[in-house]
Amino acid sequence: MAERFGGRYSPGGGSQGPAGAPAAAPRVTGKWRTTVLFLTAFLFLFPAFGDGPREMLLGLLAGGLIVLAAWLTREGMVAEAAYNARKLARRPAFPRKAAGAVATGAALAVGGVIADQGLVYPVLYALVGAALHLGAFGFDPMADKGMEGIDAFQTGRVAKAVEEGEAHLAAMQDAILRAKDRSLEKRVAQFSGVARGLFRTIEGDPGDLTAARKYLSVYLMGARDATVKFADHYAQTRDAQARADYEALLTDLETTFAQKSTAFLTNSRTDLDVEIAVLRDRLKLDH
Repeated sequence: MAERFGGRYSPGGGSQGPAGAPAAAPRVTGKWRTTVLFLTAFLFLFPAFGDGPREMLLGLLAGGLIVLAAWLTREGMVAEAAYNARKLARRPAFPRKAAGAVATGAALAVGGVIADQGLVYPVLYALVGAALHLGAFGFDPMADKGMEGIDAFQTGRVAKAVEEGEAHLAAMQDAILRAKDRSLEKRVAQFSGVARGLFRTIEGDPGDLTAARKYLSVYLMGARDATVKFADHYAQTRDAQARADYEALLTDLETTFAQKSTAFLTNSRTDLDVEIAVLRDRLKLDH
C-alpha cells in the first residue's frame, strides 16, 4: 500500500508543478568536512619536495592517500544521502566511508614512517586516524532498508529500477550544465523532483513497478538522450525554438509523471477501501 505524504515536496503539497509537486533531491550535509580533509593532504605534499628521494616519495604517497580518503568519503556521503532519501534501498555495495577511514589511517602510518618513529607509533597513528575518521563521518549503511517482511524479489526489482532512474536523472542534470543556462538547470531539477515523486510512490507499493517500468526506463532514457542532444545544440546555437521545444517536452513529461503518481496513489486508496469494507462486513457477520 502506498502512503500519501503531505508537505511541500509531496503530491498535492501545494508547490509549483503540473499535477504533482516535486520531491526533494537527496541533500548531502557536512561535505565541507571532506574539503578540510582534502586540504590536510598539503601537510604531506609541500614538505615532500624539500627532502630526499625517500621522504619525497613517502610524502607524495601520504598526500595521495589523504586525497583518496577525502574523495571516497565524499562519495560515501552522497551514497548515504541517497539511501536515506529512499523508502526502499539496498546498502552500498562498496563501503566508501570505511575505505576512506582505512586510507586516512594508512596516510598517517606513512607519516610516522617518514618521521622515523619505528613500527609501533605508525601503527598507533593508523588506528587512531581511522577511528577519528569514523567518528567524524560515521559508518556506511550496513543493511538494506524497507525490505523486511516484503517479497525480497519484488523489492529488489524496485530498488534496482529506482537506481536506474536516478542514474538517468543524474545524467540529465550533468548534461544540461553544458547549456550554461541557470534557468534550464532549474527546469531540469524541477522535472527531476517530479520524477522522484513517482519513485517514492513505487517504493511505497512495489506492486506498481510493472505498470511504471516504462516511465523509469524508456521515458527517462529518452529524456536523458534528448537533454544531451539539446544541451550540445543549444550551447553552440542558442536556438530559441529548440529551447521552447525542449521546455515543452519537460512540461509534458512532468504532467505525465505527476498524473501517474496520482493514479497509483488513487488505486492504492481504492484497494485500502475495499480491504476495510470486506473486514467490516466480516466483523458484522461474526456479531
